[in-house]
Parts: sequence; C-alpha cells; structure tokens
Amino acid sequence: MKQIQGGVTAAKGFEAAGTAANIKYKDRMDMALIYSSAPCRVAGTFTTNVVKAAPVLWDKEVVDNSPFAQAVIVNAGIANACTGKQGMEYCREEAQTASKLLDIPENSVLVGSTGVIGMQLPMERINEGIRQLVAAKDSTMGAGTTASKAIMTTDTVNKEIAVTIELDGKTVTIGGMSKGSGMIHPNMCTMLAYITTDAAISKALLQEALSSSIVDSFNMISVDGDTSTNDTCLVLANGLAENAEITEKGEAYDQFCEALNFVTIYLARKMAGDGEGATALFETTVINAATKQEARILAKSVIGSSLCKAAIYGHDANFGRFLCALGYSGVQFEPEKVELYFQSKAGKMLIYKDGTATDYSEEEATKILSEPEVTVLVDMKMGEETATAWGCDLTYDYVKINADYRS
Repeated sequence: MKQIQGGVTAAKGFEAAGTAANIKYKDRMDMALIYSSAPCRVAGTFTTNVVKAAPVLWDKEVVDNSPFAQAVIVNAGIANACTGKQGMEYCREEAQTASKLLDIPENSVLVGSTGVIGMQLPMERINEGIRQLVAAKDSTMGAGTTASKAIMTTDTVNKEIAVTIELDGKTVTIGGMSKGSGMIHPNMCTMLAYITTDAAISKALLQEALSSSIVDSFNMISVDGDTSTNDTCLVLANGLAENAEITEKGEAYDQFCEALNFVTIYLARKMAGDGEGATALFETTVINAATKQEARILAKSVIGSSLCKAAIYGHDANFGRFLCALGYSGVQFEPEKVELYFQSKAGKMLIYKDGTATDYSEEEATKILSEPEVTVLVDMKMGEETATAWGCDLTYDYVKINADYRS
C-alpha cells in the first residue's frame, strides 16, 4: 500500500467540484459534488441517533434499494434535520436537479447536509449551486481538494487522503474526504465522510468492509459526546481499475480492507484533532485488555471524559482523572494491576503503577503533555487485546463556538 496525494478524485473515473451557493455562509464555498463517470456499487453507514436528518433517510434508501449510485451532492451550513416532510421533498428536488444535469437516474444521487438543525434549505440557491457544481466538475487533484473544503463548517482544515494498492496486476486507488469538528460522538460512522474507489468489488463485500472498518476508526473518536443527526459515511466503487472483481473473502479482500482501514483511521484522527477549539489531539491506547470490546470501551471512556480533556488542555498530569474514567467505564478490572503512561514526541513517562503514583517529575510530565499530539497509554495486564480511541482537549473556545453557533 502506498499513500499518495489527493482525495476523492484520485481514483479513476471520479470528478468533484466545490462552489459558493451562499446557503448560510458568505464569501466561502458551501456546496460540493462527487461524480463518477461509471455507475458505482455503494455502501453506507449512518447515525444511530433516533432523530435522523432527511439526507440520512434519503441516502439509506439509495444504499439499500437503488441498483447503483453515481453522484453525491453535499451542502454545508444547514443540516436539513428536524425539517419534516418538506425536508425529504427537498432531498428529492436536489436529486432531480442533479439527475437532469448529469443525465443519471434520480435514485443514483446521494445527498448530504451539515450545519444548523431545524432550518429549511433555500432551494433556489441549492439548485443554482448544483448547476455551478456540474459545470465546474473536474478530475484533477485540485478539484477533490476544493470539494473537501466546501463541506467544512467549524472545521479549521480540510481532510482528505488517497492510497493505492496492487490487485491482480492492476493499481487500485481509494480516496476520501471528511468533515467534522463538533457534535462528534459517532456510534455508527462520522459526521460526513465520502470515500471513492475504482476497485471492482461486490456490493455485499463493500458493505461488510465498510461496516467493519468504522468500528476501529470513526466509532473510536469523540469530540464532545454528542451524536449528530446527520452522521453519514459512504463508499462508492466504480470498478474502473479493472481488477478481478472481489466476490469472496481472501487475499484481495484483505488487501482492500487494509487500505480502507488506513483511509478511515487517517480521516478519523484528523477529525478528532480538529475538534472545535482544540489545541491537541488526545489519543488513548489500551493494551493487554481481556477482550477487544473491553479495550474499546476503556479507551473511549478516557477520551470522552471532560475532566481528562481539560487536563490535556492544561498540560496537567492529573492521573486520577484518567483512572476515574477507566473505573466508570463499566469494565471490571483490578486497579492495582494497571499501569498508566503519558507519551508524546517529547518522551514517555510511567505515571501510575501498583495502585499508586510513581515518583515522576511534574516538569517532565508537563513537557510531554504540551505537545500537539498526546497519548495516554493504559496497560490493563488482563489479556492480549488492544484498542485506540481519539479525541481532543476541551478549551474555552469550544464553549464560545457552540454558545453562538447559529449566528
């Protein structure tokens, strides 16, 4: 596997575009298009929130029942959530507009929205935005980057990646983009993530690969504990790499899954580190847990703790907060066996062992915790399973951003 430059346009046959439709934001892009010249097998995972936005319901119908997908239209600024029947009709109208302009079936168009909940989409601007996107779409790397920037809301950086693998003597490419900075505590996928590939793979295995991949990537991040109404992750595969179609599990499927996992973990980490107001990526790795599921639960409990996140922001080696978060996770363990480390590029330090604090240097601990990427390593000494979760520190700016989000 090789990481390359690019994003959603890296794979053969994919084009993208971004435009400023003035949906909510002024003087910035707020709509994006992904288009495949060939019909795509499509897989998706969606929010587990009972309150689901109209685009989630629309996309789930396309994923479950349409013979193929060929385009994705995304807007930023308004979420089209809690908008009733009108919201669903607006999804249909978006699909109809794109269908006519791209000459593809209406039920092959996926839609996505992110932003303020409870507002109706301004459809005149949306439809004009779609016209601009179709006119501007291109297969260049720059077009993919533009699309990744157009879906941002409170994100401070765009998030995109591409990798290649060799299957049957053919180069297969997987590219992706995502957005998400706040209201991130997924239990199915992420805020919005779109992955494209030219791999030939059956729909069933594509769905299985995605569903498996999100468990240790998007499902292992948290910024603020809030699960969005709009969480969506889609993978489109158009088969233009011309590899032998992956129809059963084996070496080719394993290679594809490894590459897909690399893409989803990369995007997940980028999202966690770009949490609203964040100054640091906060990673927790649990090793030697009794089961994989317990390792995941323990790691997520730590990165989801507001007190732990505040300690990371303050570069404070208050190890009791991390043990506390482990303790209320629901996993049973012996605290006296646990070892707790802080580590970053500045070094690694054992903080807690044998049921008590070690004779550590506060000055050195602060130095380690002052890096832009910080890891809390927890050795449970109960088994052989490992899991990693990602979050960010909790800052004053998070409150400022969310106290005035609708303006």
